[in-house]
Amino acid sequence: MDNTEENAIQLHGDEEIIEVIDLNDTEPGPNDLADDLEDVDFEDAGNADDDNEGWETEDEMEAEAEQDDSELTFSRHTGSVFCVTLDPATNSMAVTGGEDDKAYVWRVSDGEVLLECTGHKDSVTCAVFSHDSSLVASGDMSGMIKVWKVETKEEIWSFEVGDLEWLEWHPCAPVLLAGTNDGSVWMWKIPAGDCKTFQSPACQATSGKVLPDGKRAVVGYEDGTVRVWDLKQGNSIHVIKGQDGHQGALTCLACNKDGSLVLTGSVDGSAKLINTTTGKVVGAFSVEGGKAKGSKDEEESNSVESVGFCNILPLIAVAYLDGTLAIYDLSTQVLRHRCQHEAGIVHLQWEDSSSVVSTCCLDGALRLWDARSGNMVSEYRGHTAEILDFTINREATLAVTASGDNQAKVFCLQRPDR
Repeated sequence: MDNTEENAIQLHGDEEIIEVIDLNDTEPGPNDLADDLEDVDFEDAGNADDDNEGWETEDEMEAEAEQDDSELTFSRHTGSVFCVTLDPATNSMAVTGGEDDKAYVWRVSDGEVLLECTGHKDSVTCAVFSHDSSLVASGDMSGMIKVWKVETKEEIWSFEVGDLEWLEWHPCAPVLLAGTNDGSVWMWKIPAGDCKTFQSPACQATSGKVLPDGKRAVVGYEDGTVRVWDLKQGNSIHVIKGQDGHQGALTCLACNKDGSLVLTGSVDGSAKLINTTTGKVVGAFSVEGGKAKGSKDEEESNSVESVGFCNILPLIAVAYLDGTLAIYDLSTQVLRHRCQHEAGIVHLQWEDSSSVVSTCCLDGALRLWDARSGNMVSEYRGHTAEILDFTINREATLAVTASGDNQAKVFCLQRPDR
């Protein structure tokens, strides 16, 4: 045994140091190195050359160390997942749309794919079930819209419009509405394809919602205007603009249970409450002094990203890009609570029959807040990138999230009061 080998000490067990003391001054040749490597214990050496398995980047290792609270991960998408909705009839199916130009309908209980929606030319940013869950519509950014029959897995209708902003089914009929970036709102009977368009000045129809009566739709535009349309007659009943309207593009809107009130949010940093019968603005809400988290421009206003009404108490929620979730009293319009997030909020949703409001965030977490106290009830993690959309089932027992990490996840929502 020569000096080198005598002094090559290999420490096993918990120690991770391999110390080689070379007493010969000569440079080790390739053969010596090979001998030394024979003593090193590579874990899973069999996979070492198999597609780089076994080697991890720092990011992957960090991600692995993070907690994952989800019950199930859907990972068929090969790009960011932009949107997710649950089927309204049973809440047992989810549809997700992604950057990979595809939408998937899959079972929430086990992640099994029930339908793969192909043939899109661009990222699928809208994917929604019809009121009875028999049909699913998928829409991509370029304006290609397809409708699929879930049971038979066949495409039954398709149409191309201008660049698509939003897509929504009628609440009680097989009628589909879409808003585009040239300001048009389209409405089709499916699968017959009978079509009606609602024209307005050439600026994006950025958000839209059919009211619960099924006879009117509220549409928000890039110039800050809000229009209430009569779906049957094809005319606008109310136009809210100028000083009454927003001073920047609409980002979101929501209506209360009976459709008498609509809440709108805009990049101008304000939310407005509109009476849909009179077309009058009956409330305005903003959080003073906020600006987008991470924004370099001090002047940049704090955009409203999501809004919603509580079903059981006279409360509304407004989510801002600076990470503020504001809870307001609807009757007095007083700010009740500010729930602060570490990063910008993307989307909020109230539970159907409680005072709990959930948020998803650019930091990849889903959080539940009690609007009565303003306290966080629980937080769920598992995504390694921002959550871009989420939805909660009727019973508020599970949430399905869509993320920039190419995954959708199902989280079981546990709460002490259930």
